Amino acid sequence: MPLRVHFTTEDIARVRVAAAPDPLWEITNSFQVLITNEAPLLFGEWRRLVRPRVPRVGQLLAALLPPRGYSPDFLTPDLGGCFDLTGAVEAVLGTARADLKRDLTRLAASSRRLRPLQAEIRALAGGDSEALRRLGSSLRAYHRQALAPFWPHIRAQVDADRAVRARAVLEGGTDGLLASFCPALRWHPPVLEADYPVHRELHLAGRGLLLQPSFFCHRRPVTLADPDLAPILVYPIQHSLSWAREPGTHPRPTDLGALIGHTRAAILEDVVTGRTTGELAARFGVTAATVTHHTTVLRRAGFLLSVRHGRHTLHTITSAGLTLLHVPQSAKLERTGLQPSTSTEVPPS
Repeated sequence: MPLRVHFTTEDIARVRVAAAPDPLWEITNSFQVLITNEAPLLFGEWRRLVRPRVPRVGQLLAALLPPRGYSPDFLTPDLGGCFDLTGAVEAVLGTARADLKRDLTRLAASSRRLRPLQAEIRALAGGDSEALRRLGSSLRAYHRQALAPFWPHIRAQVDADRAVRARAVLEGGTDGLLASFCPALRWHPPVLEADYPVHRELHLAGRGLLLQPSFFCHRRPVTLADPDLAPILVYPIQHSLSWAREPGTHPRPTDLGALIGHTRAAILEDVVTGRTTGELAARFGVTAATVTHHTTVLRRAGFLLSVRHGRHTLHTITSAGLTLLHVPQSAKLERTGLQPSTSTEVPPS
């Protein structure tokens, strides 16, 4: 069944891509991923690490966020471009009592709900202050245990997606941007279409559309149930496999040992704004195969991300890579336990 988003001429001029991952959408989407076994290659290791940590804080969220069907809109309010967790949770807790009752009544009536809502959710629907306090504590604790240790990678992957979208805008304007989401989204002007669990017709009516990249959005996009709320479309992004590492672990010394060299450092600096393999080859006068070798080493070390963009691969830097660029060279070598390399290149293996 399709979701069809209808644009007017005014809406085309008011399309935006969010500047960062939204902590509330990541809480919502990740919790629903956590309680299923879908996409084991992408999320299996993350589940293994996280599930033992969240049984207590997850009880309230499990009642609010079923793996299928309706999830309350008030859990993902419009943050106005401010994506800090503290402000996000305060926005949830500041939901009007009428909106709490409306959303939780709809949740109770969901055809996919197997059991009645627990007493705590009924208290929440009435705006009970203690129930709201427990909800805030659960949101913060879940984020701290399940998301915060992985947030640098989540942010880097979203930044990489934004680099793809920025290129699409430069090459084709808003039409190019909306076309760049294929196959997850299909742009047939003036309608943007996607697969969806139920049939939906969303008319923007001049309000514009916020496109929100989400690390834990899986397979198909998500939108709010209430068509009168500010229009948003949360869409899945590309992922690098084996992204989940035990917090506090570091890249293997063998990866870092291969890193030191002038060409590789120059590539890392150049991909701050995003570069394709072909662009890097042309800028440094080397073959595409040589660039691929260097970017593979940087990616394995956690300093670079690579995402597909049409027929090309776009490379962007991670927060760890940015840190490396701004640490004095002596500190870099001390941190990695390596000696300066006398070679400027490591030949492809």
